[in-house]
Amino acid sequence: MGRDESGTVARLLHHMNGRLGPAIERRGGRVIRLKGDGGLIEFASAVDALAAAIDFQQAVAEANRDEAGDDAILFRVGIHLGDVIVDGIDIYGDDVNVAARLETEAPPGAIVVSRAVRDAVDGRLKATLHPMGELTLKNIDRPIQAFRVEWKAEDWPVSPAAPPQAGATAPRPGSAAPSEPPRLSIVVLPFANIGGDPEHEYFVDGVTESLTTDLSRMGGMLVISRNTAFTYKGKSVDVIQVGRELNTRFALEGSVQRSADRMRVNVQLIDTRTSNHLWAERFDKPVGDLFDMQDEIIARLARQLGTQLIDAEARRAERAPIPDSLDLYFQGMAVLNMGNTPDYLIQARGYFERALKLDPANIEALVWGAYVDALKVSLYAADDRSVRLAAAETALAAALSLAPEHAAAHLFLGLVQIQTNRAVQGMASCEQALALDRNLAPAHAMIGLAKYRLGRSEETEAHIQEALRLSPRDSFVAAWLSIAGDAKLFLGSDEEAVARLRGALSLNRNNPYTNFLLAAALAHLGRLDEAEAAVRAGLALNPEFNMRRYRAGAASDNPTFLAQRERVVDGLRKAGVPEG
Repeated sequence: MGRDESGTVARLLHHMNGRLGPAIERRGGRVIRLKGDGGLIEFASAVDALAAAIDFQQAVAEANRDEAGDDAILFRVGIHLGDVIVDGIDIYGDDVNVAARLETEAPPGAIVVSRAVRDAVDGRLKATLHPMGELTLKNIDRPIQAFRVEWKAEDWPVSPAAPPQAGATAPRPGSAAPSEPPRLSIVVLPFANIGGDPEHEYFVDGVTESLTTDLSRMGGMLVISRNTAFTYKGKSVDVIQVGRELNTRFALEGSVQRSADRMRVNVQLIDTRTSNHLWAERFDKPVGDLFDMQDEIIARLARQLGTQLIDAEARRAERAPIPDSLDLYFQGMAVLNMGNTPDYLIQARGYFERALKLDPANIEALVWGAYVDALKVSLYAADDRSVRLAAAETALAAALSLAPEHAAAHLFLGLVQIQTNRAVQGMASCEQALALDRNLAPAHAMIGLAKYRLGRSEETEAHIQEALRLSPRDSFVAAWLSIAGDAKLFLGSDEEAVARLRGALSLNRNNPYTNFLLAAALAHLGRLDEAEAAVRAGLALNPEFNMRRYRAGAASDNPTFLAQRERVVDGLRKAGVPEG
C-alpha cells in the first residue's frame, strides 16, 4: 500500500461493505468477525457459502475492470464444511482452521474448497470444481483434498436472486500464479454406446461411473467427479479443450459394443496436453451376467490404468531438468517395475528417499519406501531384518496417521506383519486394504502368502488365482506366480511348482528368489543340472543369498510351516546354494 495507502484502504472498504456484505446477506450468512482485509463468515449450508463467495468474487472482478492494474485488489476465499465449537458469538475449532488454511492456498481472485464442500455442492451450482490434490496445511494434522472453483461470468450476474455448516474465510489481497494440472489427474469421459441401443445404455453408463469411483480410491489419483464428466455425454469432444476446462492431465475415452452373444469394450488413455494416445485396451467377452462382467472389466481396467498413468509420468520425469518430489517418486516406481534384484531395490529406495527430502509430506514416497524395506527382507536380500521391518512399520504407521484410508499402506503393513510372525494380523490388514479398494489385486496374493506362513499352503493357489483374475497383466504377476510356486514346493507338488516358477521368470527374469525356489523344485525332481543353473542365475542377481539367510527369514512358530520349510532347505542344499 506504500504508493497510495489511503486510496487502497478506501477501495478495500468499498469491496468489503459494498460487495461482500450484500453477498453474505443474500445467502443468509452470519459474520463472525471482520478484521482488516480478512474475515470469518458462517453459513447454514455449503451451497450458500459457495454461492456467496462466487457472488462476491464476480462482483469484485467486474469492479476491477475499471481499475488500473496496480490498483486492482484481489481476494482469496477458502471454504470448508464441518463441525465448530460455539463460544458466545464466536466459533472456532479444527474445521475453522481448515477453512483459513485453504484460503492461503487460493490464487488471487479465486476460491478453494475442501472435499467435504465439493461433495455437498456437486451438481447444485453453476460452477466447476478442479481438483488440486491432497494439501498439507499448516497446523492441520491430516491432508485435505482441495478443489479450485471456476465459474462463467454469464452464469453469475452481479446481485442475482438467491438459489435454493460451512465457514468461508474471506479475503486477503495477494498474488500468485495459477496451478498446473495435478500429475495423476484424469477425467473418465462417458463411454460411447456403439449401436445406440437404449437397452444397453445403463450398462455403458455403469462402466463409466464405476471406473470413476474405483480410480478415485487409488493413492495419489485425482479423478473428476461423475456429475462433471457426464456433462460431456453425447458430445463430440476435443480432449485438449477438456483438459483445459477441467484442469486434468489425462482423459480416458471408451466405447461399448454388444452383439447377440458378445460384449466388446475399448478404452484409450489420452494426454490432454498433446492429444497423444498413451495406451489402449480391448475386452471381448461372451455375454453372461452383465453386472459380473462389468465388475471384471472395471477391476482390470482400474489396475492397468493406474500402472499406465504412473509409467507415463515416470517417462516425463526422466526428462525433467530439475526433478521435484513427484518426479523422483515416479522414477522410483519405474525402477521397481523392472524387477526385484538388490540393485533395483536400492535404486528405487534412493529415489523415494530423495523425494521425501524434497517433500516430507509425499505420502506415496513414504509408503513405497517402506514397501521396499519390507520387500528386501521378504526376498532374503538383507541381513538387518529387524531394523528394516521396524523402520517399515514406523513409516507405514506415520502414513496411515496422515491418510488412514490409504489402501496400499494397509497392504504393505500386512506384509510387514507377515514377515514378523504376525500372519493373522497381516491377513486382517490385507482385508482392510480390500475394503478400501476392492480391486487391489496384490492384497489377494498377500493373503495367499500369509496362508502358507500359517501352514495352510493348500489355500494359497485360490488367492493367487483371484489376484490374476482381477489383474492378469499386473506388474506384480511374476511375484504372484512365485508365491504360488513357493506354496506348491512346500506341499511337495514339485512339477506344479516348476510350472509356476518358470512362468514367473518368463515374465521377469530379474527376480533372484524365484530362481532359488526353482532350483529347489528341480533338485527334488532329480534334475540337478537345471537346478544348479537356476542357482547360478539367482546368485548372479543376488550374490549374498545363502542357507543361513533363508532359515533366518523363513521363520515361524507354526509346526506345519516349519516341517514344510525343511523340504525347501533340502532342495536348496541339493541344488548347491551356499551355506553362508
